[in-house]
Amino acid sequence: MSIFATEIIDEEWGNYFALTGVGYAALIAFMLAVLLLACVLGNSGKKKFNTKQLVFSAVAMALAMVTSMIKLFDLPMGGSVTLCSMLFICLIGYWYGLSGGLLAAVSYGFLQLIVDPYIISIPQMITDYILAFGALGLSGLFSGKKNGLVLGYLTGILGRFFFTFLSGMIFFGSYAESYHMTAPVYSFVYNGAYIGAEAVITVILLMLPPVSKGLAKVKQMAQQ
Repeated sequence: MSIFATEIIDEEWGNYFALTGVGYAALIAFMLAVLLLACVLGNSGKKKFNTKQLVFSAVAMALAMVTSMIKLFDLPMGGSVTLCSMLFICLIGYWYGLSGGLLAAVSYGFLQLIVDPYIISIPQMITDYILAFGALGLSGLFSGKKNGLVLGYLTGILGRFFFTFLSGMIFFGSYAESYHMTAPVYSFVYNGAYIGAEAVITVILLMLPPVSKGLAKVKQMAQQ
């Protein structure tokens, strides 16, 4: 127990930590410091962040937060199939490239940590929130490519799956024995179930002509 977090004892799912008021304040302050530093570094380069990029990125992050709360099903130790919430973060990378995508995705990871935290240790927190959600920004690798949105989305969610898989194997592997699985298999099945299900739903939607044409027009608006 500390001024930043308090331990919750749960006989069914094991012990975990909940942030205190001071912990939330410290986390928000740290997030703002990271964003400020990112903006300063971004403005020192050749390509600067402009108002339109900030507005479009903020709207996409807000939509991601809202849709992340619309859950088709929710797993007990974190993870859920949502209403295509990961897509909105991947869109930012699709619009503005790798640097803009990573900045927005890491910021979104902080927001998820503030809104819906499940913490058993600092390394687990960093892996599950900052690294896993931050990996969605890898969608920016395909910003200017043909079929860039689908390729970028798949790359982003594979990046998130990689870190959630590591987290599940390292920090939650002890639950594997209850299901007669090894830790890697348990983590692969557990995290692959909800990430894979949402990915299939989202990719099907992206392949629909009205959706793909609409998102192409939105990209033009975001970049004009």
